[in-house]
Amino acid sequence: MENDYYRVAPENGPKIVVIGGGHGQSTLLRGLKLYSKNLTAIVAVTDDGGGSGMLRRDLDMPPPGDIRNCMEALASAEPIMSQLMGYRFTEGTLSGQSFGNLLLAALNGIMPSFDRAVAGLSQVLAITGRVLPVTNANIRLEAEFENGRKITGESGICQMKRQDNCRIRCVRLYPGHPKALPEAVEAIREADLIILAPGSLYTSIIPNLLVDGIVDAISDSDSMKIYICNVMTESGETEGYTVSDHIQAIFNHSCHGLFDLCMVNSASLPRIVEQRYAKEGSIPVFCDEKVCARLGVELVLRPICTVENQLIRHNPGHVASELMALYRQRTIRVVEENTGLARNRMEK
Repeated sequence: MENDYYRVAPENGPKIVVIGGGHGQSTLLRGLKLYSKNLTAIVAVTDDGGGSGMLRRDLDMPPPGDIRNCMEALASAEPIMSQLMGYRFTEGTLSGQSFGNLLLAALNGIMPSFDRAVAGLSQVLAITGRVLPVTNANIRLEAEFENGRKITGESGICQMKRQDNCRIRCVRLYPGHPKALPEAVEAIREADLIILAPGSLYTSIIPNLLVDGIVDAISDSDSMKIYICNVMTESGETEGYTVSDHIQAIFNHSCHGLFDLCMVNSASLPRIVEQRYAKEGSIPVFCDEKVCARLGVELVLRPICTVENQLIRHNPGHVASELMALYRQRTIRVVEENTGLARNRMEK
């Protein structure tokens, strides 16, 4: 590891934008906050299942769950506050609901917009960096399968895919062409490092790229851009997918060449754990390096996963450390003539 460079205070760390949703994004943020306080998490808002789904149906608001997870990951508040945010009710009509979701819903009721509610809770939790919904619009996700069938609602996609045993052809948003939060676009344009976080391909990563303004901002950036591929295929979404299949799906929903680096796990997995996952229709994502190269994407193989309680997960410390080492190796410092300000740029 080339960590000596990052002995500088996190306050002076690079401007990092992490785009995604679900547990993969929040896991990554836990590691990155050790290296930089200049973090921005841009979070998908299409979830319609569980407690988040209940709140969006009852209160006509964007889903708070993934955003709450990111804020918990970046929180600097007292431990009791973190425990309170993650507390789930076990009885009554609130059974299964998170207190953090309810608090964010209450703030949404008194603030002029959802992003202002998120900002308010971020202050309460004294988070490192910022957490931003990709859009304030109350959007839904529709999936179209290769057999022509369609389903609207993120929570139903997995069930239909298993039922039809058919690949997803594409996903889209309703209402179509929602506008990205201006602060999200600005964060991407100013970023030194842009990361597509690990997570559910069609329901956590791609929905962000369907929001107007996000893909253009990423494409226009000459900073380092990298996708962190999932370690395992996801039952009900990406069965049989290789690394190149993940990349091609992202390019199909955005533009070719959106990024040219992809970090892939190289650590071996316990056979007994692999076998247990295989029974559920999930296997390690095959690393087809030559096909990825034809897509213009270089694979960066690193030991970035771990097994906890028989579950395969990205290790936040390992992923963050490898990303920062790669960032140092692949970027150069450029002083802009007009302003005299130094910016980090991807080395070609």
